[in-house]
Amino acid sequence: MFDLIKKSILAGIGAAVLTKEKIEEATRHLVKEGKLSTDEAERLAEDLVKSGEREVDELNSKISEAMKKVVDNVEIIRKKEFQELSTRVAALEQRITQLESADKQS
Repeated sequence: MFDLIKKSILAGIGAAVLTKEKIEEATRHLVKEGKLSTDEAERLAEDLVKSGEREVDELNSKISEAMKKVVDNVEIIRKKEFQELSTRVAALEQRITQLESADKQS
């Protein structure tokens, strides 16, 4: 019965979005209805919170991995790299201008 209730709550609300308050509210309701004892409700709440935390951790990990793959596959230049390249281009432009001026004077 305990596992059935746990699975029903997880399926109905979604483990990744369960908050501790919502879980406690749901288990208190089950105690009031006589479907669970206080000890079972506490154990269920604890199990659901842990399950939700694991779900969130797994989701965060998957999102991080996916984002890393996207960044690795897309050629994105970082601001620092852009600034360094801009500085080099400006220096090269200045050098070309100087060389052109020297050629005209020769």
